[in-house]
Amino acid sequence: MFTLLKQEGNARRGEFKTPHGVIQTPVFMNVGTQGCIKGGVSSVDLENLKCQVELCNTYHLHVRPGEDVVYKMGGLHKFMNWKRPILTDSGGFQVFSLAELRKIKEEGVYFRSHVDGRKIFMGPEESMRIQSKLASTIAMAFDECVENPAEHSYSKQSCERTTRWLKRCIAELKRLNSLDETINKEQMLFGINQGCTFDDLRVEHMKEISELDLDGLAIGGLAVGEPTEVMYHIIEKVEPYMPVNKPRYLMGVGTPENIIEAVARGIDFFDCVMPSRNARHATIFTWSGLMHITNEKYITDDRPLDVECDCPTCKNHSRAYIRHLFKANEQLAGRLCVMHNLYFYNTLAERIRNSLDRGEFETFRKKYSALLSSKLED
Repeated sequence: MFTLLKQEGNARRGEFKTPHGVIQTPVFMNVGTQGCIKGGVSSVDLENLKCQVELCNTYHLHVRPGEDVVYKMGGLHKFMNWKRPILTDSGGFQVFSLAELRKIKEEGVYFRSHVDGRKIFMGPEESMRIQSKLASTIAMAFDECVENPAEHSYSKQSCERTTRWLKRCIAELKRLNSLDETINKEQMLFGINQGCTFDDLRVEHMKEISELDLDGLAIGGLAVGEPTEVMYHIIEKVEPYMPVNKPRYLMGVGTPENIIEAVARGIDFFDCVMPSRNARHATIFTWSGLMHITNEKYITDDRPLDVECDCPTCKNHSRAYIRHLFKANEQLAGRLCVMHNLYFYNTLAERIRNSLDRGEFETFRKKYSALLSSKLED
């Protein structure tokens, strides 16, 4: 399913074949938590923004509209009118980050919905059943997300529990994929590496889950407040123990610089709400650095957001107009900027792939890694 086409240092250029099309890697997945991108961007728009994979969230879709509704509508692909691959997060991170009251037991987690306070139970089997009804291309295993910093002893227990839960996920998804009523009988499963910031736990856990029957492996529990250098260090520690013939996913990352540097360390898949969230707050990614479009200097600037960009926003609208929309509190401001930022991120992944194809990734890295996180000067 995963073919490694080329490698430059640890940076990998590959293809991942799925039931909903081939994913060219490295890839940035666009985050549509509740079945859509925040900012008024539709699935039809995403096709024109170079989006290969959309990421949706199991927990949020379970809370509303409910997986039974999505199932009756023919699964997420039909519900959203999106024909390309979809990855669904297991809901584990949201359970641990949003639920105020929760109780972790071996069978799973008991907690209350952040929306209406109703009692919910979610364990490995429940997460797999929800994701099966959503009929996503790739399902993520249900894991325990431990807050950083954490005690080594608890982190170790958590890793062991996550491994046991992963084995239950594998068994349950295999059962679900065999049922006649299942919409996507080829649903894939990625396991998640945990271990906080402890080298020994991360390495041992990666060794364990690499031996299991999985379609891909993810590194979870990072980009949650620890220094960037620590995140890079953990990637470097676990990368030697990740199978070469399976895709590698760094969850929740990140800035353009993070993505370039993680690619250099062997990562293939990325996702982050940053491009859409920043766009809605008037922060724009460009090929010359970060722009804050509401600055007064753009009040009569007739240039596009990025003179190097050919996204629909840059083709049709000026900095002055978009600044005006933000100042007038018009929703169109957010939509136009979300479209631009997503196009930028998807083009970033495309340019990384192209540089790997040409054997020029290190040159690309040196030019853009720091530049893209710097402040735009003009």
